[in-house]
Amino acid sequence: MLASAALAWVVLLVRVVGLRSFSKMTSFDFVMTIAMGSMVASASQSQEWPKFLQTIAAMAALFVVQFAAARLRRASETAARVIQNEPVVLVRDGVILDKALKETRVSRDDLFAKLREANVSSLDDVRAVVLETTGDVSVLHGESMDKRLLHGVQSAHDGEGA
Repeated sequence: MLASAALAWVVLLVRVVGLRSFSKMTSFDFVMTIAMGSMVASASQSQEWPKFLQTIAAMAALFVVQFAAARLRRASETAARVIQNEPVVLVRDGVILDKALKETRVSRDDLFAKLREANVSSLDDVRAVVLETTGDVSVLHGESMDKRLLHGVQSAHDGEGA
C-alpha cells in the first residue's frame, strides 16, 4: 500500500516538475535519480505514517532543490559551472589525448571498450570522444563533424591541452 502511494507521489511530482527530473543530463540529475530510488524504497518500507510522510516530504524537497538548481544554472553562467561538470574531449581527430585521460581517470582499456561499443573500426574515423557531464561517453565518428557539436566541451578546440 505505502509503496504504491510512494510511486504515485513520485509520478505526481514528475508531472508537476517535468520529465527533466530524471533526464540524467547533469551529474546533479543523476544523483537525483539515485536518491529518489532510495527514498521510494524507504517510503515503501515505512511501518509508521510519520516516517512515511517525512520521506515523501523529503522527496518533494529534492524536486524543489533540483528545480531551483536548474533555474539557477540557466540564469547564471557561474552557477552553471559550479553545479555541473564540464564535458571533456578524450580523443580528437583520431588522436588520444593522454592528458585528458589522466585528468578524468579514464583508462585506455575503457576508452577502447567505448569505441568498440560505438562500432569504431579505426581511430582514424574518430572525430571526437567526449566524456559527458553524466559520465557517459559519446563517440563521434565518420567522414566529418559539425564543430557546433563540441560547443561547451573542455579543450574541444585545442590539441593536447585537455
